[in-house]
Amino acid sequence: MSTTVTDEQIRALAMSAQPYSLALLQWGPKRTMDGADAIEIELEHQRRMVSLRADGVIAVLCPVASDTVAGVAIMTVPAEEAAEIMAQDPCVRAGMMRCEVHPCHGFPGDTLPA
Repeated sequence: MSTTVTDEQIRALAMSAQPYSLALLQWGPKRTMDGADAIEIELEHQRRMVSLRADGVIAVLCPVASDTVAGVAIMTVPAEEAAEIMAQDPCVRAGMMRCEVHPCHGFPGDTLPA
């Protein structure tokens, strides 16, 4: 660590924290469904996630290259609402993915590098 951080800076950052929800998508038992239905379900999932991002419901969307984790989304709605939204996801409904939602806090203005 090369940057010195003061206790005052830590307190100021902590005071700026806002509630978010972390949606963790994991691959489900039907991940390897075959056929046109599976392709259409996955495309609808992608369409829906990008739409939620465009609408501001998802602040950060991160697909994950893993055999167990499918993706992570930081959502701007309370955890209960996020869980309801994710329960309607086409891949979740089809058993291709499952989703855990956890309340979390983040710092407004944090971004991913371009």
